[in-house]
Amino acid sequence: MALGTELRRLGKHSVIYGLGGLVSRILAVILLPLYTRYLTPSDYGKVETLIALTTVIGIVLRMGISSAFFRFYFDSPEPAARRLVLRTSFWFTMGMATAGLILGLALSGEISQRLFGSSDDSELVMAAFVGLWAGMNYEQLTSLFRVEERSAAFVSASLTNILVTVGATLLLVVVLDKGPVGVIVGNFTGTLLVYAILVGYRREQLGLQFDRGLLREMNRFGLPLVPTALFLWITNFSDRLFLVHLADTTEVGLYSVGVRIASALVLLLTAFRLAWPAFAYSIDDDAAARRTYAYVLTYLVLMTTWVATGLALLSPWIVEWIAAPDFEESSRVVGPLAFSTVAFAGYLVVAIGVGRARRTQFNWVVTGAAAVVNIALNLVLIPPYGMMGAAIATIAAYTTMFLGMAWWSQQIYPVAYQWRRVATAAAAGVALVVIGKLAGGGFPVALLLALLYPLALLPLGFYLPSERRAIGARLRLAR
Repeated sequence: MALGTELRRLGKHSVIYGLGGLVSRILAVILLPLYTRYLTPSDYGKVETLIALTTVIGIVLRMGISSAFFRFYFDSPEPAARRLVLRTSFWFTMGMATAGLILGLALSGEISQRLFGSSDDSELVMAAFVGLWAGMNYEQLTSLFRVEERSAAFVSASLTNILVTVGATLLLVVVLDKGPVGVIVGNFTGTLLVYAILVGYRREQLGLQFDRGLLREMNRFGLPLVPTALFLWITNFSDRLFLVHLADTTEVGLYSVGVRIASALVLLLTAFRLAWPAFAYSIDDDAAARRTYAYVLTYLVLMTTWVATGLALLSPWIVEWIAAPDFEESSRVVGPLAFSTVAFAGYLVVAIGVGRARRTQFNWVVTGAAAVVNIALNLVLIPPYGMMGAAIATIAAYTTMFLGMAWWSQQIYPVAYQWRRVATAAAAGVALVVIGKLAGGGFPVALLLALLYPLALLPLGFYLPSERRAIGARLRLAR
């Protein structure tokens, strides 16, 4: 396909995934008052703790099979070969999820004692592990829609899941007064229902077939991604833990509001992440893949930087609109956190070359280095600078991760990325934010600067025909 056609295909699926994600976020916001009204802070804390625990356990139990599924599915266009990859992934996931469920049920009292100081919440722990089982199997099966590039079907399944979840949660928490158990059971009710429907829908593809040799190859690809995912989790969430211990809960509250505002960019990136692996691996020709990856990095950085620039410039007014006056200081961390997401977006693109070459063994070193940078800077910067120190640590960690993965991927899967344009796009956004903060001028000036971002790239040569010709020459040389 022509490059423009390929990029439109990626854009179309990203938009559809994004619409589904937007509905999910809206419904999550709608449920928040429900939780805060019918649950005590302690109850809500227990729910969040168990969600965090099962998230980490799920990463370990999957053993990277989800990522391996996307890579190996496109090894052959033959339906029989793809069906074997699906069945091997499906039954492996089923087995690991079931093992996790059995252990969780057997050790529920001990887990409750360790987490909450009492075995009284063992029923809540058991419900969380049932949710883990449902979530692992549901995610594996819905991944099939993604490799088939049936984004509308994926979103339909997701929205059905969400709507059933909302209804079940309302019934259990509001009507039946089941408290935190009702929240967790409500959360996995929709997942289980949609999963059962999908098993019936896919019954012809889900036969009793399992290839141990294929599984070994998939595990060789996926296992190095387990510590990678754990280090990413640390980088994402350790800042709040450090703020609790090195600052105070006020800083945590202010920082959390800033995280929520910056997460508007995460919604855009989540849509891209859902579309990207299947799209990237589906391009058979290496020359076409390299050319496409180069342009995807440029335009993804362009789009995410534009959004980050707008969030950074407008953050004081966004905080004023959605939060109480006591949270005014939250706006200071929105900019660094938003630009850290730009760096993570770049990481997602350049990392695909490592996956395409099946050389994932070094990935954990890159994300581990980023986690070390994050932890070290949190320890150094939070005591004197509070939440701003945590924000700086976050952007430094993600920048480290992007640069490290860019270097590694170029060693094993060279791509003629458009580094000048990427740097220009990012630098223009940072410059506009600095100008806006120094100039003042209120909301109209901030909004104007955010809207003028594409024009700010003109004097920097981003759109020059000579630049595009130079890019084309580099891409032809790479081929």
